[in-house]
Formats: sequence, C-alpha cells, structure tokens
Amino acid sequence: VRWMMYWIVFALYTVTETITDLTVSWFPLYYELKIAFVIWLLSPYTRGASLIYRKFLHPLLSSKEREIDEYIIHAKERGYETMVNFGRQGLNLAATAAVTAAVK
Repeated sequence: VRWMMYWIVFALYTVTETITDLTVSWFPLYYELKIAFVIWLLSPYTRGASLIYRKFLHPLLSSKEREIDEYIIHAKERGYETMVNFGRQGLNLAATAAVTAAVK
C-alpha cells in the first residue's frame, strides 16, 4: 500500500513538474528543491507520499470514484470499437491489395 501511494503521488508530481518546469526552472535552487521533495516523498521516516495521499488525493479520488469507474468503462468500450474498426479497415485494405495484385 505504501508503494502504491508513493507511485500515485509521484505520477501526479511528474505531471505537475512537466508543466511547471518550463516556467519555474529559473528559480534559484529549483533543482535542489525538486530532489529534496522526491527524497521527502520516498523517505520511510517522513512518509511524505503517504501524507499527501491520505490528506489530499484519497478524499478527492473517493468523491469521484463513480465518475472514474464510468469513464474507465466508457474508454474500454470505445477502445474495443476502435480496434474492431481498425481490423475491418485492415482486412478491406488487404483484400483490395490482394485483388489488385491478382488482376495484374
């Protein structure tokens, strides 16, 4: 559970860092603060990732659980439909190529 909390918080940190890195990287000691923050998240003594997850992310995710589940189901259905459509297009393209090659 501890590692799950760490990786969820770290993923959120990575997304945030990617966006803010372009605008805040000029700040003095920016890279040192980033390293210190990751060490704080990872350290078993400070349990920073667990603290952030339990105080902020868990309540947010719990309140949005139904919406997240519906989105996952919808994405799964769309993914299946998309793969079926690509399969049909691929078979049509292969059939057309085979007929064209046979005619020549």
